[in-house]
Amino acid sequence: MIGLLKGICVAVGLTLLVGAAPVFSQDGGVRAALDALVAAYPAALAGHDGKVLRWRDGTVMPVSGDTGARTPPELLRRASVIDQFRFPYPRGSFDRSSAIDGDPGRLRNTAFFTKMYGNCRRGEVLGKLVSVTWLPKTWGGSIRVTSVNGVSERLRAISSEIDVLPEKIKRAAYPIADAYNCRNVADTGQPSPHGYGIAIDLNISASDYWYWRRAGAAVYRNRIPEEIVAIFEKHGFIWGGKWHHFDTMHFEYRPELLGIDGWASDALR
Repeated sequence: MIGLLKGICVAVGLTLLVGAAPVFSQDGGVRAALDALVAAYPAALAGHDGKVLRWRDGTVMPVSGDTGARTPPELLRRASVIDQFRFPYPRGSFDRSSAIDGDPGRLRNTAFFTKMYGNCRRGEVLGKLVSVTWLPKTWGGSIRVTSVNGVSERLRAISSEIDVLPEKIKRAAYPIADAYNCRNVADTGQPSPHGYGIAIDLNISASDYWYWRRAGAAVYRNRIPEEIVAIFEKHGFIWGGKWHHFDTMHFEYRPELLGIDGWASDALR
C-alpha cells in the first residue's frame, strides 16, 4: 500500500507540474490518489468519480481548482484537493536532499478540512475536542485535540508508546508547545491544522522552524529523534521535519499520505 501510494503521488505530481490538460479526464494516478483519500476517511467520504468527492452527507466537492501553472506560494494559499498529493511523503528513514523542493502535506485545501473538522472561528470544532493526557508517566499535561477520525485515540496510543522510550529520546516530546489552537499559519495566512484539532507541536526547546530563520538562509536542522517520528507515522501523522519549509516540532494527522487508512484501523488501536 505504501509503495503504491508513493507511486500515485509521483504520478499526480508530475501530471500537475507539467500542466497536462485535462488533468482529471481518465488519469489513473489521480483516480488512485482519490481512492486513497476516500479509504483514509471512510466515515466521512462515500466515493468519487475522478472529478468530485462525494461525502456521506450528500455534499459534492470538486477535486480540482485552477489547473494552470501556479507558484509555490500560490499553491500554499489555494491548493485544490488533488494538489494535496503533489509531493509524495517519504515515510520512514529520511534523506533531506530528496525533498529539497517539496513540502509533502503542507498543501491543504481549506474547504476539505473545514468540511471534515469544522470552522474553529465559528465554534464548530470545540464540541468535537477531547482532552488527552500526554505522557502520563513522564509529564502528564493535558492537550485538546479532535475526536473526529479517531485522532484523539491515536494520540493516546502515540503517547503510550513514547512514554516508555528512554528519557534522552522522549525528552523532545514534552512539554507540548501547541495542540488545538484556532489560528492561521504564520507565513500563508491560511487556517492552521491546529485549528482543526489534528496537529500537535512538541517541545519547542528541541525544535527547529524555518520561519524563525527567514531573515537569512534557513539551513535545515533537526533535533527530533527518529524513534518519535516513526511512532507518529505509524499512527497516521506526518512530520513537518520532512518539509523544505521545515517545522520539526509539528505533526498532523494525514493518513491519506501514509497508507494508514480505514482498512488498517484495527491495527492502530
